[in-house]
Amino acid sequence: MQEKKRRSNAARTEEMRARLIATARNLFADKGFADTGTPEIVKAADVTRGALYHHFEDKTDLFRAVVTAEAAAVAADITSAAKALDADDALEAGTRAYFAAMAKPGRVRLLLIDAFAVLGHAEVDRIEAGSGRATLVDGLRAAMPNTPDAEIDALAMVLSAAFDRAAMAVADGADPEAYIAALNKLLRILQTG
Repeated sequence: MQEKKRRSNAARTEEMRARLIATARNLFADKGFADTGTPEIVKAADVTRGALYHHFEDKTDLFRAVVTAEAAAVAADITSAAKALDADDALEAGTRAYFAAMAKPGRVRLLLIDAFAVLGHAEVDRIEAGSGRATLVDGLRAAMPNTPDAEIDALAMVLSAAFDRAAMAVADGADPEAYIAALNKLLRILQTG
């Protein structure tokens, strides 16, 4: 009989972090940051408090990891949707992919409501700059190659806010197609202006 391979410490560490993040994500999405306690997280994840605090400094640090993972997932969905298209079509596909990604239950609450309240604007901006907004910057640079970088960065910041407000409206029951059309129209105007 072959002996089972022992998992490395790094693999066990990553597995534990992933379990804690996934469990916390579900609880934070359902109940919000303020109404989710660490005892509830460790019980749902079937780990000890010591395990939680070995991997995360505190509940806020765990929440930061959840937000970072969620923001990366949104960016990955946008990148995947836009990858094989030309710049004009890629921006439009990216718009649709953003709304599809933000439709995941709890994502608006995590990224657009609780993240700002818990982590603050500067930390959320740092996370967004490396994820969703980075995909928008890339798309704008490809679609508007003669536009100075500083202007592209400013456009991405303004458009990112518009996308987020639209996602919040859709989460509250507005028709996503109207917002997709409006944002894509705005993007087309920018490209021709």
